[in-house]
Amino acid sequence: MAEWERIVSNEAQYTGRRITVLKQRIALPDGSIHDRDIVQHPHAAVIAALDDEGKVLFVQQHRTAVGEVLTELPAGGIDPGEDPDAAAERELREETGYRAERMRKVGEFWTMPGLATELMHAYVADSLVHDPLEGDTDEIIELIRVPFDEAAQQARSGQLKDGKSIATLLMAAPLVRDGRLLL
Repeated sequence: MAEWERIVSNEAQYTGRRITVLKQRIALPDGSIHDRDIVQHPHAAVIAALDDEGKVLFVQQHRTAVGEVLTELPAGGIDPGEDPDAAAERELREETGYRAERMRKVGEFWTMPGLATELMHAYVADSLVHDPLEGDTDEIIELIRVPFDEAAQQARSGQLKDGKSIATLLMAAPLVRDGRLLL
């Protein structure tokens, strides 16, 4: 069995609204000590939601960190004590104005495991009903719809640049035929 690194200490370097940056000191099996920068970030949920025409709901928004407008599946953070399924339902309503009658978790993945603690819970949904919740006041979002097969092709070709959307579309693809969810 391989020996791995062990954490010696954690020291908060910065605490913001949603993240804490830690200086983490680790010890390797050879006894050497090294520092890691770790971003503590809440877990999140992402949803590939299909409308009655077999189109996926995407949001477009400007992402300051990369300086671009990105096309992304609706997603957002899981609040403290909130269940991932409930967070997915809430985020879908906040960002798209729709509630899903059927939603299924398709997987989960670490967004940046070498740097951050965020675990993303991925869902596919359909049977949408207009049922909006008030969205975040600091986001400007435009809703667009793309046929599922086209969206999956964009994920495979590199046209989509958002990792959570790419991963979720590829995980959802085996469950979707002709724009319909096979549940």
